[in-house]
Amino acid sequence: MTSTASERRAFAHKINRTVAAEVRKQVSRDYGSPQLSKKRGAHQPLPLTEVVEPVDFEEYVSSHAPGVEPGPLRQLMEFPQDDLELLPLDKECITLEPPLPEEEDSLDPRVRDALAVYTNDWLVIQRKYQCYSTTYSPQSSERQRERQRGLHKQTFELDEAAAERHDDQDDAKRRSVSLDETPRGSWASSIFDLKNSSPDAILPSVLERAAAEDMDRRNTEARLQGRHSDLLGLYPPPDEDEAVERCSAPEVPKEHCGQRIMVKCLSLKFEIEIEPIFGTLALYDVKEKKKISENFYFDLNSDQMKGMLKPHTPHVAISTLARSAIFSITYPSADIFLVIKLEKVLQQGDIGECCEPYMVMKESDSSKHKEKLEKLRLQAEQSCSRLGRFRMPFAWTAIHLLNIVSSVGGLDRSDPDSDSERKGHGTWNDRKKKGCERMSVGDDMCNFATFRPATLTVTNFFKQEGDRLSDEDLYKYLADMRRPSSVLRRLRPVTAQLKIDISPAPDSPHYCLSPELLHVKPYPDLRVRPTKDVLEFPARYVYTPHTTYR
Repeated sequence: MTSTASERRAFAHKINRTVAAEVRKQVSRDYGSPQLSKKRGAHQPLPLTEVVEPVDFEEYVSSHAPGVEPGPLRQLMEFPQDDLELLPLDKECITLEPPLPEEEDSLDPRVRDALAVYTNDWLVIQRKYQCYSTTYSPQSSERQRERQRGLHKQTFELDEAAAERHDDQDDAKRRSVSLDETPRGSWASSIFDLKNSSPDAILPSVLERAAAEDMDRRNTEARLQGRHSDLLGLYPPPDEDEAVERCSAPEVPKEHCGQRIMVKCLSLKFEIEIEPIFGTLALYDVKEKKKISENFYFDLNSDQMKGMLKPHTPHVAISTLARSAIFSITYPSADIFLVIKLEKVLQQGDIGECCEPYMVMKESDSSKHKEKLEKLRLQAEQSCSRLGRFRMPFAWTAIHLLNIVSSVGGLDRSDPDSDSERKGHGTWNDRKKKGCERMSVGDDMCNFATFRPATLTVTNFFKQEGDRLSDEDLYKYLADMRRPSSVLRRLRPVTAQLKIDISPAPDSPHYCLSPELLHVKPYPDLRVRPTKDVLEFPARYVYTPHTTYR
């Protein structure tokens, strides 16, 4: 029997054919409407974007004091009055002179108060009863293990029974035979064990009648007898991974310092010597495309060459005589280069014309070019007397630091950067084998804190093209140094020999100057040639507070 669409049954007419999406829209409209709130007599719902301040627990407890009647949990609601104490701690100054501005006396009093942050001693907030809290800290965990070493080992009947069952196998076999003879196999119902077991000592006054107060008093006295001195110490220390709350004591703030390397400039020689040449060192990160250190200026000229600039330098500061520098590297990577730039006294003419004698002439041909060399020296003296205060770019080169700290692609005579003179062979060969096994160089191998010192003789300098070497061009050249291409071949070389020593920096070097040229402790003699601590420009942010004035 068939039925048409018009002949529908009565209950089918009452079915709601509304789509689910329309129902959700209707509910969302009615949920936030004020008419619905008035109908239901409810308040407007709290917006989800509104920030609710957390309850200040200490303020709540102080305003809602517990009842007058003492209770067993009253101690948990009160804070000890002597919990917090302030301990003065002397602020360590690593320099002989405090790092403060020279015109401190003429500053505004409010500015002087702000600068006092860098000189005032520390105040350490110490919590006396923090050791009793449930927070995890390496000190509290170790302290609890130390307490457990002096505690008596707790033994229980269940443990003894289990040990006897596991240790004495013969007795276990004999016991199993006797258990099989019993109907239900119960140890308590074993006739054999009942006959061989010794009776327990009779407890006195068990069946005697006693008042409840006396029984409680006797139980209290019994519990106090032989009571463990540190009952909570029996609980095992919390595991670091399972700790619910961690609380580690913060360290005293100090200036950030990355991995440190020391670079010593030993000598700088050219084929011809006609004028003073000056050099600068700086670190560059090719991957981040950033300069990550300030410049370190060094002067390796002979006394004769320095005498050409005597009218312009009547007084020479001892800080300008530094020939060694300490560089800090916070984020070591395989893309860090030590860039060396050479400068000369400004003179008339194009850079190419000024550099031409260094690329053409040699010391062995001095007899052939004697007159020309004398003319060049005379021009250099005139330039030094007139323009001795000014400099012009001359040449540049770079050293890939990964070749120093890693054995993969290590420095040897065929290295495009330099010629190396390694100190020792055994350790170097071992590291080279390990590097070849890895077949890849990552940032984990760039450990500038521990590596074998190296003495390098850099011979390939490139003549600087144009008035200045832009950062974009420099990053392009440095990237090509890792994989030599035609870009570097187009640069004209300048014959020179720069001998430098690269090694990990000592923890407390002597005769060191801070980036602000302050004497770093220890500094026994102020007349000794110093070592400069070069300021770092980290490639990424370093979240540490500044504790010294700069």
